[in-house]
Amino acid sequence: MTTQVTDHKGGVWSIAVPIPDNPLGHTLVHLLETDRGPALIDTGWDDPDSWDTLVAGIGACGFALADLHGVLITHHHPDHHGLSAKVREASGAWIAMHAADTAVVRRTREADPGRWLDRLTARLAAAGAPDGHLAPLRKARAEGRGRKLPGQGAALPDRDIGPGELLDLPGRRVRAIWTPGHTPGHVCLHLEEEHPSGGSRGFGRLFSGDHLLPGITPHIGLYEDPEGDGGSPCEAGSGREVASPAGVPDPLGDYLDSLAHVGRLAPAEVLPAHQHAFTDAGGRVRELLAHHEARLSQLRALLREPRTAWQLAMAMEWNRPWDQIPYASRNIAVSEAEAHLRRLVKQGQAERVPGSDPVRYQAV
Repeated sequence: MTTQVTDHKGGVWSIAVPIPDNPLGHTLVHLLETDRGPALIDTGWDDPDSWDTLVAGIGACGFALADLHGVLITHHHPDHHGLSAKVREASGAWIAMHAADTAVVRRTREADPGRWLDRLTARLAAAGAPDGHLAPLRKARAEGRGRKLPGQGAALPDRDIGPGELLDLPGRRVRAIWTPGHTPGHVCLHLEEEHPSGGSRGFGRLFSGDHLLPGITPHIGLYEDPEGDGGSPCEAGSGREVASPAGVPDPLGDYLDSLAHVGRLAPAEVLPAHQHAFTDAGGRVRELLAHHEARLSQLRALLREPRTAWQLAMAMEWNRPWDQIPYASRNIAVSEAEAHLRRLVKQGQAERVPGSDPVRYQAV
């Protein structure tokens, strides 16, 4: 096992914790030295090799696992939150997360897997998924194979991370920046200290989680609710709007607003959870804003004729042809299409076709 640790200077390190069987390769878990001992930012995937890598990486930074006193989680996804319970058990460290993502963790822990499969099947059917795509879900339900959901073993955090809060990290100035979009409770953490290299290119460093990555566009889908409608454009299987546009969550709108906020921070360096550290946060923010505007324009053009969310996903541009996208990734693609569709509806640029089943939308 090779442990990749990078010293970012000024009491900041990153540890590349592997994600098994995933093209991302690893999560960059950051370790921040404080006057009370080190704190982790994210933990990595719950896997024996990942755990061994994390422990070895902490040692390579000059600390023992027992030295940890806190864990800050940027968001609830398992490649970030997965090892939190083991870290807390081994070190006694507290775990902190934004309340909106803690609510997702709690719902997932309490969800009935069979009912969750029913909801997912109904939501995909309402989005226009073909019977061939729905059949494996129905088979899993009939055979009782939906016994445990991903993330059902995740730890419940001990503390909330409040927006704008200066966090309890003695000797350091780390401020929480609420950046919803990728998840409802995603946070970036702004280290409000001069960059060790000096210079005037910006102020501080930003632990950006999945919000801002140097070469990847983060997934923006509908916010999860394993026991509810999950923020789907329509109630599962009903073909009926769940609320007025003003009252429906808008993850893409949240993300675009959060991007603009981060751009105004102008950090000297961004330390993301994947790929590598980079500068010019403002330039990357502009690229991502332009990407989503182009995607919205593409969808407006596609909606000149009524389409379902599934049909939109099939017609959208991805990093590979639709027939090469794996089964589970197609569900993610449909959720991404729905998030962009939700944005168009809230902007008054698209509307549901009355009486359509599965639900179709058209440009206004």
